[in-house]
Amino acid sequence: MTEQLELDSIDLRILDALQREGRITMSELGERVGLSTSPCSQRVKRLERIGVIAGYHAKLQPAAVGKSVLVFVEITLSAKSEPIFKKVREELELLPEVLECHLVSGSFDYLVKARLGGMNEYRQLLGTILKRLPVAAQSNSYVVMEEIKDSPVLRLGPRSGSR
Repeated sequence: MTEQLELDSIDLRILDALQREGRITMSELGERVGLSTSPCSQRVKRLERIGVIAGYHAKLQPAAVGKSVLVFVEITLSAKSEPIFKKVREELELLPEVLECHLVSGSFDYLVKARLGGMNEYRQLLGTILKRLPVAAQSNSYVVMEEIKDSPVLRLGPRSGSR
């Protein structure tokens, strides 16, 4: 799904509530948005069917599962073409440590976000990434010292109040 769909204010309130509390009951969700359980459930099913709701996930505490190191890696390729970009995508998608990977505009080509158990895992990951790339690459890495904000919640609807 690449285009924005027409969503009414109730849809937006449903989506906002589900982003914040994915395990909410349909009864409670309906109360929050002003619907009875059945119409609320039908709306949620429609939002799932049309791809607005892509899934439901448990948010883990990384340190509790031994993954306390968060690193961002900038990758600059020595050559660029659609087949090279395709191969890079395919290779980076195979790495379970990679949480996000983005082809970006600017002074480098890819921004990779990875969650690791320590510096040894980081060194191994960086070596693996550079070995798998189809062309030579330069990388710059940034180990996160403090996570200030990490929110999966998208702001929906018009912005209310700004600084």
